[in-house]
Amino acid sequence: MPAPGRHPVGVSNEEFRAAMSRLAAGVVLVTARELPLDAQDPMAPGGEDVGMTATAFLSVSLDPPLVLVSLREGSRMDDLLAEQPLWGVSVLAESQRHIAGRFAMKGRISDRLLFDDIPYVRGEACGAPLVGGALATLECRTEQTVTAGDHTLVIGRVLTAELPSADGGPLMYFKGKYRHLG
Repeated sequence: MPAPGRHPVGVSNEEFRAAMSRLAAGVVLVTARELPLDAQDPMAPGGEDVGMTATAFLSVSLDPPLVLVSLREGSRMDDLLAEQPLWGVSVLAESQRHIAGRFAMKGRISDRLLFDDIPYVRGEACGAPLVGGALATLECRTEQTVTAGDHTLVIGRVLTAELPSADGGPLMYFKGKYRHLG
C-alpha cells in the first residue's frame, strides 16, 4: 500500500503539482450563459453568466477546428457545460491579470457581480460574455466530453474566432503565479 499522499505509481500529489508548475501556460477565461429556467416561457428569467479562469486550454485540431479545456469535475462550469453546449473563451492579455484572479476565486456564490465592471461583448453564436481587450476570442460548441481522473475534458468545435486586440503580450501562468513574457 502506498504512503499517504502517494499514488500506487509512486508520485505524490505535491511532486506532480510542483513538476507541472514548471510548464508555462496561457491563461483564458471560459464563459457560458446558463439556460433560461423555462425555455417555453418568454417571461421566465434568463440564466446567469458564468466564468472560470483556465490554464489547461489547447488547440486540438485544425480540420475541423477543435479546442479542449479541462474542468474540475463537479465545478460550476463542469455542471453548466454538461447542460449548455455553447461557450466562449477569451485569451487574456498580460494587462488582464485582475480578471484571471477574480474568476479563479474558490467558493464564490454568484458570478453576476464579477462581470459588472469588465468590458465585454456577448458572443453572437454562444451568447456568452467575451472579454474586451482580450488577445483572441472564440465561440465554441461542445463536441465531446471525456472523464479524466478528477477532471472533465471538454472538446469544443470553434464556431467563431476573433482578434479584438493586438496590444500587449499574453498572460502566462508559471510556478504558481501569473506572469508575462519578457
